Amino acid sequence: MCDTMVMVGPDRVLFAKNSDRDANEGQGLEWHPARDWPEGAEVKCTEVTIPQVEHTHAVLISRPFWMWGAEMGANEHGVVIGNEAVFTREPVPEHGLTGMDLVRLTLERSITAVGALQILLELLETHGQGGRGGFEDPSFRYHNSFLIADATEAWVIETSGRRHAEERVTSGVRTISNVLTIPPFREEATNRLGAVKSAVAAADRRRHRSADLAAGAAGIPELIGALRDHGTGARAPRFHWLNGTLGAVCMHGGGLLAHSVSTASWVAELRPRGERHWVTASSGPCVSLFKPVRVDEPLDLGPFPGGTADDSPWWQHERLHRCWLRNPEAIGPCFLDERDGVEARWLHDPPEPAAAFPAWRALLKRWNAAAAELDAPNRLPFVARRYWARRDRAAGLA
Repeated sequence: MCDTMVMVGPDRVLFAKNSDRDANEGQGLEWHPARDWPEGAEVKCTEVTIPQVEHTHAVLISRPFWMWGAEMGANEHGVVIGNEAVFTREPVPEHGLTGMDLVRLTLERSITAVGALQILLELLETHGQGGRGGFEDPSFRYHNSFLIADATEAWVIETSGRRHAEERVTSGVRTISNVLTIPPFREEATNRLGAVKSAVAAADRRRHRSADLAAGAAGIPELIGALRDHGTGARAPRFHWLNGTLGAVCMHGGGLLAHSVSTASWVAELRPRGERHWVTASSGPCVSLFKPVRVDEPLDLGPFPGGTADDSPWWQHERLHRCWLRNPEAIGPCFLDERDGVEARWLHDPPEPAAAFPAWRALLKRWNAAAAELDAPNRLPFVARRYWARRDRAAGLA
């Protein structure tokens, strides 16, 4: 489950996405330089191998640890892409290009948003889509929708197998969630059975909520606020016993059926003269610190996160996130005010990315220590408490 939004203005385009995936599915930043490839080269994607092109562009992607593709990313030409899972009447093939593969392949091969649209559709029509989409449940599969943007326009692409519908966005706000939106494609292809119907309804609510929030955004700070939204105006999430936090833009799992957590977030400002990108590289945007990055400035961020607790920045933050979830009222004062102050200064006067990430790690170390000292009682509702206890055990967290 994910939410992606874009706002196209006369002199810039704003883009934002929450990547919502399984709770223990570490997701890290990864830089890949531009490269020329020999004739006959191939590229091994998550499950399938396809012919490589003569040249691939430099990209910065946010990648779940076990897959080749990306949840979201940007390339050296100012193209950004995010994707969403959608559920249609058409069966999903057991093997194929995943939606994340299509994101990365398109970023590596495109120069403009409209060029990216054409490349993505050619890949889809030639190779199809399919394959494993879930970490906890390897049988989880879905079709995809995409939001592509550059400094002048955006495109929405919605798919069902090799079929697709497109919509150009030249002004105003456009958002996508886990639901088809382009008529009549939506009416023809949407799966409305059982639990999928409930997910479609929740996605529609999130899409309308994110559209309202994006419409009121004057810039990056407001888009960050949109990604942090719990639908209530409060900092803490509200859990439903069945669907957890599925109805909120900022997700924290916690339901019997809905397991998605916002495991990474990205905001971009795209202008003809250059771009600015801000990322969390951590889950829970509501308790994360957004940090500046550049496509042309690779950073050594330490170990890439995996599926169990390790020393990566993602998992160091995850310790804080899970501690806060158990008792936001008690743990929040340990770090949120300071986080807000640091972030406000960085948004006003961005530091060099190479300085921002070590500063974040130092803050995480201090914030985790302060939260641990409190030993606050667990205030999660019963179903959410059980949900997170299972994930903690699976991750090797005390």
